[in-house]
Amino acid sequence: MAMEKKIARLRRAKSTRARIRILGVPRLSVLRTGQHIYAQLFSADGATVIASANTLQAEVGGGLKSKKNIEAAAQVGRVIAERAKAAGIDSIAFDRSGYRYHGRIKALADAAREAGLQF
Repeated sequence: MAMEKKIARLRRAKSTRARIRILGVPRLSVLRTGQHIYAQLFSADGATVIASANTLQAEVGGGLKSKKNIEAAAQVGRVIAERAKAAGIDSIAFDRSGYRYHGRIKALADAAREAGLQF
């Protein structure tokens, strides 16, 4: 069951990534696990990681009560947006990696938008 869910999620992610590749803009990709949330900003060609943030990093998860809730995801969104701005990137495409746009994924995206990223 678990493997079928993962395969279905990756299938959904594949079509999104194909559309993002056509756009030719940097891609903000997220990975959600039971304990943590990770975000990476890839270049338009997907070859290099421009910026990354996750709840394992001390500067991101330092003051958080829990690293697996909506507040933690919002903090990761704010930090990735700051790092993207520092790298000179304002406009990106959001790659939700096949996850539903809901809960922690939505919190991360909304926080990144509030911090100045456009997508």
